[in-house]
Amino acid sequence: AVAAWGRAARVPTRSVVAWALAWPLVQVGLLLQPDLQHYGGLSGLLHAGVAVVATHLLWSASPTQRRIGMAVLAGLLLKLLSEAPWVGAVSHPPGWDIAVAPGAHVSGVLVGSVLSALAEAAHAGLRSVREALGAIDAHD
Repeated sequence: AVAAWGRAARVPTRSVVAWALAWPLVQVGLLLQPDLQHYGGLSGLLHAGVAVVATHLLWSASPTQRRIGMAVLAGLLLKLLSEAPWVGAVSHPPGWDIAVAPGAHVSGVLVGSVLSALAEAAHAGLRSVREALGAIDAHD
């Protein structure tokens, strides 16, 4: 589903690289929760992927894409708040037979958003330099 979201948003290679770099960094965020003794899931990485694409859309020239990016990030924030990660390292949602580590989701959204923003800023900076040097047309 996250790959389809990225494909639909036509994310560039820099976003794919940001998501790949998020994988190990999301795990670092889990180290900040010593009460979490075991973690075996990809939910943090999936949250990072959604955040990478949404952040990429914020940098888009299209107002519609920027609004979609803002709406998705707002939805992620509401989801994170609803999971109450400050209550504990693990939660047991009613009706679920697995435990959830909300800190993984928070870590994923933070890492994904930051890496994506850094990738977009670096791309914009390189683009400005190339434009200044006359290497590309300003309207490309």
